Amino acid sequence: MRVRSNTIMEYGTYMLMYLASYVSSLAGLPVLSGILLVIEALYLYVHLVRQAGSLIELRAWFTLAWVGGQGIACMQLSRLQTNWHYMTWIAFCLIYLGFGIGYEWGQQYGKIEEAELKKDAVVAGRLYICIVLLAAVSVLCFVCEMAAGDYIPLFAGETHGAYYYQATGLHYFTISCILIPAITVLYVKVSESVRNKRLFLLIPANILAVGMPFLYVSRFQLVFVVGFAVVTFIMVNKKLRLKTMGILLGLLIPVYILTVMRSSYDVSYLNQVFEMKYGNMPLILSQPYMYIANNFENFNYMVVNLTEHTWGLRLLYPFFALTGLKRLFPTLAASEVFLIKPELTTLTMFYDAYYDFGVFGTFFFVFMIGMAAKVLMNAIKKDCNPVVYLFYGQMAIYLGLAFFTTWFSNPTTWFWLILTGIMYWFIGHDRSKHESRKRTEDKVCAQESAVKEDRMDEETV
Repeated sequence: MRVRSNTIMEYGTYMLMYLASYVSSLAGLPVLSGILLVIEALYLYVHLVRQAGSLIELRAWFTLAWVGGQGIACMQLSRLQTNWHYMTWIAFCLIYLGFGIGYEWGQQYGKIEEAELKKDAVVAGRLYICIVLLAAVSVLCFVCEMAAGDYIPLFAGETHGAYYYQATGLHYFTISCILIPAITVLYVKVSESVRNKRLFLLIPANILAVGMPFLYVSRFQLVFVVGFAVVTFIMVNKKLRLKTMGILLGLLIPVYILTVMRSSYDVSYLNQVFEMKYGNMPLILSQPYMYIANNFENFNYMVVNLTEHTWGLRLLYPFFALTGLKRLFPTLAASEVFLIKPELTTLTMFYDAYYDFGVFGTFFFVFMIGMAAKVLMNAIKKDCNPVVYLFYGQMAIYLGLAFFTTWFSNPTTWFWLILTGIMYWFIGHDRSKHESRKRTEDKVCAQESAVKEDRMDEETV
């Protein structure tokens, strides 16, 4: 098991800094309150990264996002922000502790020999099939959506064009192409050589994956498609230096800057919505700040105003949506969303968990996520099926943006996970037979080589 002193140090420093941050907030020192949590997030992230040897170790990733995001929110740089209710502080603390306990639960920290992805023509061929099918389905569904809606959101001239029109159920398949770049990374890794003939489809498929977020005017999808591919690349290339890994992750920054610069909203309008205390703050800083801080404010607003829990209805929304039950029984998805301002709709990952079951339900929810994260960390060390990296990459994105929205009560999240599960089965369903046949062939080849060598020796004599 892990060294006890490390555990005590991690949770001990967190609790001390968290208490200091809470006291600073009560004392009317929001900036100090935020700085304390940001420093603690950076300290824990560096510590956990050094232990794991990876910049995207899931617990480190979550710590940086959640504790650091909370610290940024605590600074109260917008007039919309208020001092949080004490129950909000308790919930945020238990969320971090719950994830850590789930991550640590029953897990051994002994050195595990990591499985390296090997060149495999059969696996490469199946990955290629997945890429082609995803691209074909995505294009077909996009054409159907545009035919039904009679316009492309990018050229619609409407601020919310991307969000107001989606053909029922079809949009999940349309945007499934954003998985393609990450799958391409796996394909290149396991391919003995990338054939020129396949490039004729691989290149357009990846262009489609990056272009689709532009057509739908979706900043998140653009960040997701690039971030997913970068994380997957880092994970499958285990010998990358930390410096190189940092540079790759840094590529996400200009991607986000690009999404901010091409915003369809007027700058003055956004500054009015954000109500920043420092009016001269450029949009390139104020927008990402509110993307982080506002989510915690919406959570607190919900905690203060919530009168009754929904007992699982919000967390089960993906099931209602994907099965069509929400259309048969609209009341299943009829609960109110508490927002500090109608224009600011982003939430944290744990908003719905608290809405359903309160603080203890939230703790159990994040506990399960922590356990799932650790299972994935161990899986990539032992599982030879390359698709396991797609599960890991998605989890890394969700945990790295834990402050952003309710990932696990979003139907799209589960659609992608189900799709990834299908690919996992497709790639590895008869892998054992293939490997057994390959081992047999290798033995036969070895025997034939031995016989040839013996004959050559006899002839020489």
